[in-house]
Amino acid sequence: YLLVGLGYQKQSAGDAGKKAFSVNRIGDFGFVLGVLLLFVRFGTVDFQEVARAAASLSPEAAFGTVSWITLLLFVGATGKSAQIPLYVWLPDAMEGPTPVSAMIHAATMVSAGIFLLLRFFPLLQAGGHDNTAFMVVGLIGAITALLGATIAVAQYDIKRVLAFSTISQLGFMVAAVGLGASAAAVFH
Repeated sequence: YLLVGLGYQKQSAGDAGKKAFSVNRIGDFGFVLGVLLLFVRFGTVDFQEVARAAASLSPEAAFGTVSWITLLLFVGATGKSAQIPLYVWLPDAMEGPTPVSAMIHAATMVSAGIFLLLRFFPLLQAGGHDNTAFMVVGLIGAITALLGATIAVAQYDIKRVLAFSTISQLGFMVAAVGLGASAAAVFH
């Protein structure tokens, strides 16, 4: 919020900071619910212990607690990695100074969501026979990749083109996770 709204002399920068803050709080709400459910189910929030426990689980026969945990954690990743429907903050965040835009794109926020997806990948694998969580993650990523690239083509401001291009590339990484190709997501 503070970095995006750094150019406080411009009303648009302040508004973009507020939007980034608000949209990310939606993702954070899903994330917190997922972490609470994770703690209730596994008794810990340590990813290594959860991964060990998830490996020993038998696949869920239907959409169950593990699927809910993964989808709620995915809401958090969606907010940070600007996936549909929570992608709207990233193009507006380009109102901030160029170094802030570069940091958001390359180093911090958007990468955090992908990292989170990869950390709870063992839970996605334990989701069950129908793989609903994998399908949702893959579908959201694919739609985001297509929509981000399509919108980028119609932009005239170079920073907005880069923002939508980033959204599209993040969509490819999320789609790779949804297809079970976590190594491809890391490589991309």
